[in-house]
Formats: sequence, C-alpha cells, structure tokens
Amino acid sequence: MPLSPFPYSDTNKRYHTWDYFLKHRYGRKVLKVPLNARFGCPNLDGTKGVGGCTFCSASGSGEFAGNPALELPRQFQQQKESLSRKWPQANQYIAYFQAYTNTYAPLPVLRQAYESVLEQPGVVGLSIATRPDCLPDDVVDYLSCLNRKTDLYVELGLQSVHDKTARRIHRGHTYKEFLEGFYKLAENHIPVCVHMIDGLPGETAEDMLETVRVISGLPVHSIKIHLLHVLRGTQLEQEFLKGEFQLLELEQYVRIVCNQIELLPPEIVVQRITGDGKAEDLIGPLWSKNKKAVLAGIDKELVRRNSWQGKHAI
Repeated sequence: MPLSPFPYSDTNKRYHTWDYFLKHRYGRKVLKVPLNARFGCPNLDGTKGVGGCTFCSASGSGEFAGNPALELPRQFQQQKESLSRKWPQANQYIAYFQAYTNTYAPLPVLRQAYESVLEQPGVVGLSIATRPDCLPDDVVDYLSCLNRKTDLYVELGLQSVHDKTARRIHRGHTYKEFLEGFYKLAENHIPVCVHMIDGLPGETAEDMLETVRVISGLPVHSIKIHLLHVLRGTQLEQEFLKGEFQLLELEQYVRIVCNQIELLPPEIVVQRITGDGKAEDLIGPLWSKNKKAVLAGIDKELVRRNSWQGKHAI
C-alpha cells in the first residue's frame, strides 16, 4: 500500500493515529497501560440509574484493564510487564484509568489513586476515562493542577449526540450535560478524548455521521470511534436476541468510518477506530474478532477513494 499523502502520517495511514501522535510527542513508542481502580458508576449505583448502559459489561468496559484485586502500583507493574512482552523496546508509559467512572470518588481518594501511579518509573502521563456528569468543580480544579505537572488526557464517554439514542441505551445523561462537562475541562486547557459508538440501536448511518460532525466542531484533542459489540450478560444481548436491532456488517462499518474520517479535522487524533470485545463474551458482530482485517479494510477503502482525514471537513 502506498505511503499516505496525509500530513500527520509517516506510514500508509491516512488518518491521525494515536501512535503517530505519541511518537512525535515523546520521540519513541509509548505504551498505554489500562488499569481498574475499583471506582463505581452513578449509572449503576442508583445515583443516575441502575444496570448501567445497555452495552456495558460487568467489568465496566474495562475488559483488558488490570486485576482490581491488586493495589494500583502492583497492578500497573503487572500490566506493564505484560505489554512489554509485545513491545520490549518501550520504556515510557501512560497510565490509563479505564474501567468504570474514574472521577467518581471523593477528591482525596482520586488524588491518592492517580499519584500512586504517577510515581512509577517511566510514567509520562495519565489518561482518565469518565462520564461528563461526574466532573464536580473540586475535581476539575485538581485535574487542572495535575495537567500542569504531567501530560493529562481525560476521556469522556458521549457515544452519540442524539438524546433519543442516549435514552435507548440508558446512558443517563443528555448531550447538554455532556457539553457542560466537556467545557469544564476545555476551559481549563485539559485535552479531551471523546468516545463514540457506531452501530447503536436505532441509529442510521446519517445519525453516526452527525455525531462526528458535531464533535468536529468542538475543541477536542482526540476521538475514539468504537464499533458496537454485543457482549454476553448485557441488556443489549437480550435486545439483540429478541431481534430489536441489527448489527452492522463489515462493509457498512468500513464505509461509515471512512465517511467519518473524511469529516474530522486533520489535527484531531484518532485514538481508536474500532473496538475490542473479549472473544469468549462476544455475541456479535463476529467479524470484529479479526481486527487486522477491519483496520486493513479501512486503509484500503481510503486508498480506493484517494481520501484521507479531513478531506471533507468543514
């Protein structure tokens, strides 16, 4: 495959990959180490709802995070060692608080958790996944201070800009609430990665494109585009088995993602362009197990179109 004409690429990729961003910021491979800090979620404990989002697994969307039975420093070391077997040359790390809602605790608890990992050798930054409705002012003030002493990225789950979809997936917040949380962070110059999901029940391809159009108009640092997975034991599994919605086919997903990439401004980093579900828990789409084929399909379609990220950005 020919080298990309896209300026934020030094490979064949025609979009602004997370790997490219990290290599150009740090000068080398940096590993993102997923952790489970044992925080809860207001959409599980009754504060906002019970049962969580319909797609969310028992692990709080942290299937590949660390062992929650371990204290965070030990968990970090274990995860780091596992990742280093695949990338032995890497010696810098971003600690990724992945599972559940990682600002959903009193500030002293959050501070102890984050800083216990920041103390680990080789850690150059933190990535904190959370909900936009879990950003009280004292936590945002602390995150702003943290952002001045290390590289901080906050990952906000949005999934869709459409409130009808948010209600259907039992998200527990509106798009307006997302914006309120987002701008708390943006106004404090904290880089934000927005998560969205393609293939949510009831959404059309145009709905998915509209989510990207809206995100593209915000001062976001990066985006994660996930494929909807139906996982065993979720409410979504029951809906799927009842025939209440259809999953995307591979060709549909590739086409939608390429259309979304074309709409994204080139400076926005694409941290993820598909998703992972544990093979033993995956109900569908089964084609997503071959992640390399999905990524290759996206690359080939962009080449076929002679296109790249931002080609149709407004």
